[in-house]
Amino acid sequence: MAKRERVVRMSVELPLWRALTGYRVLTTLYALALFANGYEKFERPWVGIGYLAVLTVWNFATLPRVANAAACTKPFLALDLAVVMTGILLTPLADMDAQHIDGPTLPTIATAGAVLAYGIKGGWRWAAFASSLVAVANIVERAHPTRDTFHNVLLVWIASIAIGYIVEVARASEATLARALEIEAATRERERLARDIHDSVLQVLAMVQRRASALGGEAAELGRLAGEQEVALRTLVSSGLVPTSRASEDVANGAVVRVVEVDDEPGAPGAVDLRSLLARHAGAKVSFAEPGAPVLLAPAAARELAAAVSAALDNVRMHAGESAQAWILVEDWGDEVVVTVRDDGPGIPAGRLEKAEGEGRMGVALSIRGRLRDLGGTAELISVPGQGTEVELKVPRGKAGRHG
Repeated sequence: MAKRERVVRMSVELPLWRALTGYRVLTTLYALALFANGYEKFERPWVGIGYLAVLTVWNFATLPRVANAAACTKPFLALDLAVVMTGILLTPLADMDAQHIDGPTLPTIATAGAVLAYGIKGGWRWAAFASSLVAVANIVERAHPTRDTFHNVLLVWIASIAIGYIVEVARASEATLARALEIEAATRERERLARDIHDSVLQVLAMVQRRASALGGEAAELGRLAGEQEVALRTLVSSGLVPTSRASEDVANGAVVRVVEVDDEPGAPGAVDLRSLLARHAGAKVSFAEPGAPVLLAPAAARELAAAVSAALDNVRMHAGESAQAWILVEDWGDEVVVTVRDDGPGIPAGRLEKAEGEGRMGVALSIRGRLRDLGGTAELISVPGQGTEVELKVPRGKAGRHG
């Protein structure tokens, strides 16, 4: 059995949560050491002792809550922020001099742990919200804030927002990398399938074509069909075995990722790759040329355009003869999609189409021009007797995108 690729997603958040866990432990110990060092300076030390006891138990008991984003819920974040803000507001009660000097609050730098949790969980907007509340609490606690107070408040506010934004960019980069790995794995799988098909099915079809052609008679017809299927399958393999697809955009935190996802249902919502609808026409007598990138249209518009191409090919088989060669060319000009169907048949005599419409035979008028008119596009037919026929189908992307 062939070895299948497995995509392993890497997380940039896990190291951040681990760092936050360590930060909460160290800053808690720092707050305890700082209070113990200045214990005799507090007018009501029992207030500080009581609060720091609660803070210590809370920070150590809730370490599992800051282990990952799933455990760090909104209610926990709100309660965690309330704990540190309470410590800030209790500082004047424990030490009245703290209102007049720029000394540390009871939680000191442990306050930043709650703000960082907001930033890692929800990005810079959440960090801005939390740091703003902490800033208000610090200003209220000081009563008469000094320049240093505003400097510290502004520093925490800017730093927390910057960290929150870095987290958002890291998440977007992680998503981009994960999708790139998935695309790489899918590409390798397609290459493996292409090799298997080339080594088995295509060789069998080629052998049937050669042997049947040599036998002649009814076997020759079987050989011709096998040859056509070989060309069609080879075209499908070279196009990447891509079925009807839809595109999605992930505009996340400043990074734009555009991917084409496999979708087995042509009627599913989202853009459809026109190439996958037209590739099925490729064969021994129909050559298919396509751009390297997806040609995306709304599902209904893509189906209508593909139906118009099918109608043009039907006309080639019906009027140009079985030996006629046809070519399909797909072009994406950004604002419009152009599909050209050309054949090397005898061409259409002047006045033939007008006569056909007058007799009630509306194949070109309805199957081709009517479909394009409904899409807001045009169908132009150019035919020179003895030099074949060319049908150019143009669909404006804006109108096609709103169709259906």
